[in-house]
Amino acid sequence: MLYILDTADTEKIRRYTYYFPIAGVTTNPTIISKEKRDFLPLIKEIKGIVGDSRMFHIQTTSQDADKIIEEAKALREIIGEKLYIKVPISQEGLRATWMLKERGFNVTETAIFTQQQAMLAATAGADFVAPYVNRLDNIVSDGVNVVSEIVQMFKLNDIKTKVLAASFKTVEQVHKIAMVGCQSVTVNPDVLDQLIYHPMTMLAIDDFEADWKTVYGNKSILDLIKE
Repeated sequence: MLYILDTADTEKIRRYTYYFPIAGVTTNPTIISKEKRDFLPLIKEIKGIVGDSRMFHIQTTSQDADKIIEEAKALREIIGEKLYIKVPISQEGLRATWMLKERGFNVTETAIFTQQQAMLAATAGADFVAPYVNRLDNIVSDGVNVVSEIVQMFKLNDIKTKVLAASFKTVEQVHKIAMVGCQSVTVNPDVLDQLIYHPMTMLAIDDFEADWKTVYGNKSILDLIKE
């Protein structure tokens, strides 16, 4: 499973890439606009944090395929080879996808709500497709089931495109996504914190510390070795 951070908050990106096994960062126009910063300095700072080993997904703002290509070219000059161009599914988006792939770009097709949207995006050459789990749940659909069917459909048709599940509100959603074989998720910092937290874990850590101190006091293993 690839865990990708869904934020443009540079302080949070620094923190979570330091502590967690984060494969990259995803953004979209909404996420970018929440930071209320100049666009170019912001994406350069994010790039500086994620470096050359992690993915950086940036969504274009143009809806015309030719304009999407122009934006992608300009972004790649700044971000480099780990850039993934996010394109919402549409007729122009599909056209832009295969045009981008012909030019050597990585592509993430986003705003996926149906299995056939995902299949069309994959057939056009997308590296990732991003179905929206919680938003599907909110319209009385079943986000996990949609993702599961996309995963199975790709396997049956020997399609290499990865599913990048997005739009999460709970740990349970992320867990169920993992159980159906989804290859990657993009989650916001709040959900990522919830993934690692459990009160019994915290209790166990407190017990370890208390038991150690009954014998060794405040000395660490290094203190004892160096005595």
